[in-house]
Amino acid sequence: MPEGRRVFPELSVEENLRVGAYLVANRAKVRDMLGDVYARFPRLAERRRQLAGTLSGGEQQMLAFGRAMMAQPKLLMLDEPSLGLAPRMVDEVMRSIRLFRESGVTIFLVEQNANLALRLADRAYVMETGQITMTGSGAQLLADERVRASYLGAKAPSHMGVARSQ
Repeated sequence: MPEGRRVFPELSVEENLRVGAYLVANRAKVRDMLGDVYARFPRLAERRRQLAGTLSGGEQQMLAFGRAMMAQPKLLMLDEPSLGLAPRMVDEVMRSIRLFRESGVTIFLVEQNANLALRLADRAYVMETGQITMTGSGAQLLADERVRASYLGAKAPSHMGVARSQ
């Protein structure tokens, strides 16, 4: 999923979703996959005939996730999925990423919201000027005082424990 959602604005929501399933020849399977996307994103079901270009930014992000689901990927690469979204929609995007992960899809996430990314990550890398400067589990980096001071705007208290959000 590229940064900026990149939906096909002149196609309907459903047509955009079907583009994601272009390699699936079995029509019944495509119909079932559409049902799965609509179950996960009921708002898309409500707007299935609406042109994608007329959706809100958050709805377009849901559509981009739905289109990715239709491709049944083993690896999903996400570039700044929270960019430009309202906080409520960011929560929805993160829920979607968790659902993909729980379904067995490997997620490669590039995200400037370090707090958000580290809470999701099994493995994380910090890059500065194109160089990897730190690596560890998301929880480890979230608890690292240097990461907290540089990227999260907070100093880690000396008694801070490591917690994983699921």
